[in-house]
Amino acid sequence: MKSNYKRLGDYIQPVDVRNVEDKRYDLLGVSVEKRFIPSIANTVGTDWHSYKIIKKGQFCYIPDTSRRGEKIGIALLTDKEIGLVSAVYTVFEVVSNQLIPEYLMLWFKRAEFDRYARYHSHGSVREIFDWEEMCNVELPVPSIEEQKAIVNAYETIERRIELKRKINDNLEAQLTVFYHQFFDKDKDNICTIGDFGEIVGGATPSTENPKYFCKQGISWLSPKDLTATGFKFIYKGETDITEEGYRSCSTKLLPIGSVLLTSRAPVGTVAIAMNELCTNQGFKSIIPRKEIGTEFVYYFLKENKQLLDNYSSGTTFMEISGNVLKNIPAFYPNEISASNFRNVCKKVFEEQILIEKELRELNAAKTILTTQLSRR
Repeated sequence: MKSNYKRLGDYIQPVDVRNVEDKRYDLLGVSVEKRFIPSIANTVGTDWHSYKIIKKGQFCYIPDTSRRGEKIGIALLTDKEIGLVSAVYTVFEVVSNQLIPEYLMLWFKRAEFDRYARYHSHGSVREIFDWEEMCNVELPVPSIEEQKAIVNAYETIERRIELKRKINDNLEAQLTVFYHQFFDKDKDNICTIGDFGEIVGGATPSTENPKYFCKQGISWLSPKDLTATGFKFIYKGETDITEEGYRSCSTKLLPIGSVLLTSRAPVGTVAIAMNELCTNQGFKSIIPRKEIGTEFVYYFLKENKQLLDNYSSGTTFMEISGNVLKNIPAFYPNEISASNFRNVCKKVFEEQILIEKELRELNAAKTILTTQLSRR
């Protein structure tokens, strides 16, 4: 243990309060994004007495780490006074006045903590990060004043992110309204999605050859690069591929302005390519015809996600093939309307690009802040 590190178990205790009075508080789940979400569990015929009560300022985590990738589901309840969680979840609270719960939550948000918890999980059928392992977590515990300063800095960034996202959402809502105003009258001009432009799939170089992958090379995307960020304008993914990797498989470079469409895991997430890039096999992207443009194709796909879902199929996961996508019924826009819509989008896109640039910088600042906790 580093000299300034403390054992977490000396600062926390488990809480196991059951809903014996059968109260119908909000039933909460815990996401890998480390926040509480409304539970999607089927509660028909459920015995509510067995659920655990969690109160504001308490933590909850999911000991089973085997089915959540590299992330650990853990969250601090801050936005409501009380709720219910599954009996298989672990609820705990800080019992020391030397540790602020919000500061501890920042420690849990670090990628290093996820890796630690996964490494220290054990079991044959299911891997469990049990209470004893949680207590053995070590972390720096600076003065309360320093903890408050760190938390305040983080929350300031979070508020800025929330503000920017709200502005961006409002701009997106405006463009959606314009899309319908310009094109709803064209819906009788029947065509298929294949008429919008060239549909291009992707591929993955062999993961057994490390020479195919790099940090700075040819931009290459997986669906996670879209779903993890929610950004509309995409420049690159988490991993690039080398020239050798590009030549080794059937992926294809897409030009700027291509509309990126995830075709599995999940189906229907869309984004716009901001530079030349390629994708893995989880995409069926569209290079739009010049006369209808990127803007129309992007909003058509975004506004018709349910249509895409209806044409998807699969056993392990839902997927839509290039041939099926090509033949999905659509409508062809009036070229004048498409041109006018493009002009409306131009200024708004410029503003959204700047907002997403700032959001990337703010998210990077959050990561730096939490990473630096271990250096204190």
